[in-house]
Amino acid sequence: MTRIRYAGLILVAATLAACGGSGGSSTGPRNPRTIDATPSLTFGPSTLTVNVGDEVTFAFGSVPHNVFFDAAAGTPADITGNNANVSVRRTFTTAGSFHYTCHIHPGMAGTVVVQ
Repeated sequence: MTRIRYAGLILVAATLAACGGSGGSSTGPRNPRTIDATPSLTFGPSTLTVNVGDEVTFAFGSVPHNVFFDAAAGTPADITGNNANVSVRRTFTTAGSFHYTCHIHPGMAGTVVVQ
């Protein structure tokens, strides 16, 4: 009985280790329309090109970040607060170039180009 229990504990530990990550989904392939806010204080990629109507995921790791868009017609809502270990999605419904910054780390900036 103890061998079965021990084997079960190893299986549970291995399963939990495989589920680790950086705040993104651990199921399925990674969304190619994802912008990572990194611990090195950059957005990656710094420029992302998508189509009108596409949803973009902003993935925040262990360091808190936010996203504030420059004022422009069709800009999605800002992502306020101190976001860590979460992903937030925004849909871009208007063509254009949408520049954004992190107000926590003012040197962090990026652009979403919508075609």
